Amino acid sequence: MLDHLSINSLGVIEETTVELDPGFTVVTGETGAGKTMVVTALNLLLGARADAGAIRAGDTKATVEAGFLLSPNHPSISAAQEAGAVLDDEGQSKHLVITRTISASGSGTRSRATAGGRGVPVALLSQIGEQAVAIHGQSDQLRLKSLTAQRRALDAFGGKPVTEALASYRETYNQLHEVTKQLETLITQAQERALEAENLQRSLEEIDTANIQDNEDEEIQERIKRLESAEEFRNAARLSTTALSGDDNDLDAPSAESLVEIARQAILQTPGEVEELEEITRRLASVGIELADITAEISQFASSLDEEGPLALNQAQSRLAELNRLKKLYGPDLADVLAWAEQQRPRLDELHGDTERIEYLTEQQQELTEQLNEHGAQLTALRQQAGEQLGEQVTKELHGLLMPTAQFSVAITPAEQPGPHGFDDIALLLQPHPGSDPRPLGKGASGGELSRIMLALEVVLADTDPVPTFIFDEIDAGVGGEAAVQIGKRLARLARHVQVIVVTHLPQVAAYANKHLKVNKAPDVEAGFTTSDVSELSGDERVSELARMLAGHADSTSAREHARELLETSTA
Repeated sequence: MLDHLSINSLGVIEETTVELDPGFTVVTGETGAGKTMVVTALNLLLGARADAGAIRAGDTKATVEAGFLLSPNHPSISAAQEAGAVLDDEGQSKHLVITRTISASGSGTRSRATAGGRGVPVALLSQIGEQAVAIHGQSDQLRLKSLTAQRRALDAFGGKPVTEALASYRETYNQLHEVTKQLETLITQAQERALEAENLQRSLEEIDTANIQDNEDEEIQERIKRLESAEEFRNAARLSTTALSGDDNDLDAPSAESLVEIARQAILQTPGEVEELEEITRRLASVGIELADITAEISQFASSLDEEGPLALNQAQSRLAELNRLKKLYGPDLADVLAWAEQQRPRLDELHGDTERIEYLTEQQQELTEQLNEHGAQLTALRQQAGEQLGEQVTKELHGLLMPTAQFSVAITPAEQPGPHGFDDIALLLQPHPGSDPRPLGKGASGGELSRIMLALEVVLADTDPVPTFIFDEIDAGVGGEAAVQIGKRLARLARHVQVIVVTHLPQVAAYANKHLKVNKAPDVEAGFTTSDVSELSGDERVSELARMLAGHADSTSAREHARELLETSTA
């Protein structure tokens, strides 16, 4: 709800602040006093286009401010918080303050807006106000002017059965949409997916055929180095074996084995037994055996070089080239190549399963379509039932508002194709009198009739599709007498559910308000302009204002009596 409204230098209002309460607030005043500036200020706060002509004469800028008390989960609060607004807690509500400043400059009109103390785009004010305030005036009566808003209003009026049926329908609709999307993708991209599967199959087969071992490339590189140095290894082996065991072509050439044996035999031939020499003899024998073993191992190594030869080198180099090619294609390391292959196998399985997948999705699409038809038919039936009830209740309200032949109805017709909201196109229609064709809201009705139509509709929807605050700007224009009384009664009924603020010239309407604000006009002839402010009326002040509205001046005895009677009747 609106907590307060401040206006500075707007129209004829120099400066005023109005504290607002829940329930029914009425704004009255003489013609030209500036009553509509209250609505103009609210429109500016809700993102209306700024006009420098609205700035008070003699001033360069106008400022309006409003405070809203809304539940923490209200959409307007969410929109403001996303924009960085700072909000105060007041009990169970959040307090949001928004401002709008317009100023005249040489280049035109400048406008600034804030929400919760933070500068925001003017467009955000519209987003905030759309869910917080509904303004009805002679120039724009229809809060429910869009078919989308009318559908939402009917669904809300239908209550829990419609809400649950719509939720089931939407869930099935979303599932069907996703399945259809997947199916279309598989069918339209069949050739591309087949080519992808063929390429992926070839890649995985060459990796599997390669039978890669961990760190195999490093081991092959070491082997290639060995094979490339084979001749050097052979020469080294020949020289070392010759040095150790002798040369078959030169039997007189000394060798390490023969020299060690000569040394051992020389010691053995010495006379007597010397303990120290015995130990040396044993050690020389051990050295001889070790030299023989070394010679045998060198010979074995040399033989292995002869067995591998150039063929082994070619094979190793070819294997290394193949591994390097795979690394270049699928990863910097062999481990990455193997990891890539494991990651791609599920994708290949998916691509190979396209035929089965298409069959499965086709069956699922058929099942979901049948379910959607069931949910859609159920939703349509519930909407038709709710539409009949809404039509009856609004028609009853219209008859009470002295439109005895009017008939309100809800047209539910098949949409061109199912959508996320059902199978139905929904429109609110009015038949002003028997014999005429039902027409969409706002077409074929006078301003006064349209005011009563919208009031009747808002009263009926108040429990199910409420906006926290309703502003009615002289919607009672063109009516009077008993119709005005009935409008006052229904505004009071609406105010039991939401905050209602009404700008009116009819005392029959004003009498039903529980808060009465008056716009006071104070013309300054010498200065050449008029200044207005707003005050709250109570007691005898309110009687005087109602008398002025009845008879044109506040001192008429009969008018004052009539005013008291209106107040007594409205509270009875």
